[in-house]
Order: sequence, then structure tokens, then C-alpha cells
Amino acid sequence: MQSLYPMKYKSINLTEKLGLVTEQWAPRVVAEMNDYQFKVVKLEGDFIWHSHKETDETFLVLEGDLRIDFRDGAVQIGAGELFVVPKGVEHKPYAGKEVKLMLIEPRGVLNTGDAGGERTAKNDVWI
Repeated sequence: MQSLYPMKYKSINLTEKLGLVTEQWAPRVVAEMNDYQFKVVKLEGDFIWHSHKETDETFLVLEGDLRIDFRDGAVQIGAGELFVVPKGVEHKPYAGKEVKLMLIEPRGVLNTGDAGGERTAKNDVWI
């Protein structure tokens, strides 16, 4: 029996996708699973303090070293490592040199969380 919805089987090459990213601090969606999006992003320098009241946020570092500051400490995340920031916890990412990473979070989550402002990237942009 032939499917009414033909499926295209193709892996997603994260190196290729990151090569298409030209802006920093501007997450781009590469895949979706249920209501969760997988986003690639390049970061360098300091971001802003923010939180996500409704959801956890996962940072998976692909290249480089990322520090996430919290009001009561910090965590260092290297290539091949991940960290989950619990919902409602205020945090501020920092990268001394360019970091390439994947964010995993529900569809609709803004990069600046509840802080908003000029650093807010367009949401749901696929690459």
C-alpha cells in the first residue's frame, strides 16, 4: 500500500546549516519534534539577563566554549556537552570566542525570554 504522505528521508547536516547562519544571536530552526524545535545559532560576546517562565531551555555546544551566568554562579559548557537551564531561572550566556550550538526548546520561545528588547531575534525562522 502506498502512503498518502510520501516521506523524504534525509539527515540534517548541522555543519552545513551553521554555514548558512550569518548573524550572531539569531537562532535558526533546523528540525521540529512534536512541539519542540532544534535551533542552531552562533554566539560571541555577552547576551542579556533573561528567563523563560514557562519552559526549560537546552544548550548543546557543538564548537567552542560557552559560559552561562546565573545570579548565584555559572556553568561552563564545552564542545560535546549540554546543559538544561530550568524554567524560570534567570541566566545570561557569554562566549569569549564564537560558539556554535544547538538550542532545544518548545516552538514559540523567544531568545530573550521575558526580557524582550532589541536583542530579540525573529522567531520560527527555518534554515
